[in-house]
Parts: sequence; structure tokens; C-alpha cells
Amino acid sequence: MTIHEDEAPAPAARFPALILFIVLVLGIGLTLGYLTAPAEWYRNLAKPGFTPPNWVFAPAWTLLYVLIAVAGWLTWRRDRDSRPMRLWWIQMVLNFCWSPIFFAAHLPGLALAIVLALLASILAFIGTAWRQDRTAALLFLPYAAWVTFASALNAGIWFLN
Repeated sequence: MTIHEDEAPAPAARFPALILFIVLVLGIGLTLGYLTAPAEWYRNLAKPGFTPPNWVFAPAWTLLYVLIAVAGWLTWRRDRDSRPMRLWWIQMVLNFCWSPIFFAAHLPGLALAIVLALLASILAFIGTAWRQDRTAALLFLPYAAWVTFASALNAGIWFLN
């Protein structure tokens, strides 16, 4: 029996877990970003010369959160109890902790420790996922690049202030 295109399930029906991963990661990430948006404290900090304008962060994180969610979904589908899946959860916790620590608690030194642990967990995810699911690992490469940049930015702010 063949399924005709008009009988095929809609993409949302075929991929409910993917939709859930995207909604949760993007929803939590953007909500945290909104709740801890840079305010007067951040505006008054001395910043490195390579600090991008504030408007860059929302589109960058939106794209990254979608990539993170897809990588998590792929990893979850392959093996929910795998080392890459545990690393995926660890990096999510660290990711979601950084903004409140930096922007709300005003602790750039602690935030630097968190972002460096985040970078280590991202790189560990890439290394372990590479053997099992190269696509998931590749989806994390832009994230690793951005968090490397964010680490340098956080270090610069901590050093200058």
C-alpha cells in the first residue's frame, strides 16, 4: 500500500518531538533573554572593542536555539540515555544559567566560569556525538563558535570592570 501525498501526515504530526524540542529550547531561551535583557548596569560597563551591538544577540540566539533543539532531538531519537544526550542536557542547564548570573545577578566572574563550562560541554557533545550522529555534532559547530566569542566577550568585560 502506498501513501499518496494528500494522505501523508502533516510535518507537525510526523515530528511532534522535534516541535517540542524547538518550542522548549527557543521558548525558554528567548524568555530568559527577555527577562534578563541588558539594562542600565550592562550599559554602564566598560566593554571590549569587539562587542557587537545589542540587536545582534536576539537573531543570533534564535538561530542557535533552533540548531541546539534539532541536535538535541536527533540525539534523543538515537539514544535517550547516551553520553551525548547527557551532555546536551548539561549544556542546556549551563546555557540557561548564564544570562541570569551575568545580567540579573551582575556577576561577570561567575558568569565567565559558567560560559567556560558551557563551552567545554559543547565541545564534549561535539566530540561524543561525532561518532554516533555527525549531523547533530555539525549543528553544534556554530554554537561552539558563538560561545567561544561570548567567552572572550565575557572575559573582556570581567577584566575591564
